[in-house]
Amino acid sequence: MQAVWHAGYNNSDNNGDAVDIHEYQAKEILSGYGIKIAEGGLAYSPEDAVQRAREIGGHIWAVKAQIHSGARGKAGGIKICKTHDDVEAAAEALLGKRLVTHQTGPVGKVCARLYVEAGTDIAKELYFCFLVDRSSERIVMVGSAQGGMDIEELAVTQPDAITKIYIEPAVGLQDYQAREMAFALGLDTEILSHAVKTIRGCYRALRDLDASMLEINPLVITRSGELVALDAKMGFDENALFRQQKISELRDKTQEDPRETAAADRGLSYVGLDGDIGCMINGAGLAMATMDMIKLAGGEPANFLDVGGGASAERTEKAFRLVLADKNVKAMLVNIFAGINRCDWIAEGVVQAVRKIDMKVPLIVRLSGTNVEEGRRIIAGSGLPIITAETLAEAAEKAVQARNEVVAREA
Repeated sequence: MQAVWHAGYNNSDNNGDAVDIHEYQAKEILSGYGIKIAEGGLAYSPEDAVQRAREIGGHIWAVKAQIHSGARGKAGGIKICKTHDDVEAAAEALLGKRLVTHQTGPVGKVCARLYVEAGTDIAKELYFCFLVDRSSERIVMVGSAQGGMDIEELAVTQPDAITKIYIEPAVGLQDYQAREMAFALGLDTEILSHAVKTIRGCYRALRDLDASMLEINPLVITRSGELVALDAKMGFDENALFRQQKISELRDKTQEDPRETAAADRGLSYVGLDGDIGCMINGAGLAMATMDMIKLAGGEPANFLDVGGGASAERTEKAFRLVLADKNVKAMLVNIFAGINRCDWIAEGVVQAVRKIDMKVPLIVRLSGTNVEEGRRIIAGSGLPIITAETLAEAAEKAVQARNEVVAREA
């Protein structure tokens, strides 16, 4: 659902990493800020699911797969049940299932827990969201009277149906802005005060917990005139987790890219991609430029990896192992511009790592900066089959060529 904001939301910083939590966790947080939610309970087995349905009572329940992705409904991850037998069957079908949505990519995510929720008598579905918009350095409040699963399509086909209100962080959300959004959502005056309370509660949650995104889709009006958050999604700034211990404890690493989790545990900045040319670079800007050059040369990067300024031999080896743990990697490119660091230190780390790891894929190394000649001499004298390059363009071309040769041999 975050895909709506290609027209105004820029979430790219040095890491750009947001930590997601599950729907039931987000709802528990929002409930503490005065947002009304439907009664529900967590289940890890079909028996748990049936017990939650009995505890909730009533005659209709929603059994929801808990994965870090929107569009679960389209992927079959939400099932409406009218009997306890239906609840049990739905739980058996969902637990352990790999759900594939447009947000998960083709790999999908495995459902290991369920949220069983009381059925809600819906009169109207709305869309509501807060986002940190880095392009404007403000918080943007987004809403639409046309909520539901197809909000991404709505953003493309009917952009006028979506209202955006920008909030200055130093000032905070003002009551008139909350009322303006409530009117944009087409809410009746009878629930205006409740809507303003809900909107302000969401803003406080975003602000207090260092969230980068808070999305409710759908936010529903019930036939009894209540405003209920029927779904909830929250993402948090990973760089702020040191002061948000409670949020850090909600993190479910089984839902994250294992490569990125392993990198974070080792203090490395890593983002997994879909290509097959592994990258190890120092500096986020140089890493982005390197990936661009790889694509320009006709290849696809397998990752973004910034080893930082202190690329010691030990850190270099960790980075090598992390990149090569991706079985899709057909060639690896090391691009280092040494300033505070030194090329000879980097070269020694690369040689040491290659000897320890016993690399099976071609390695291309480009060094530049402090002590570059000594660094190149160390690599040349190592006796290892390392391909060297003097410029970034040359390194990218050699990496793509080596990758193509590996693919040809495998074919």
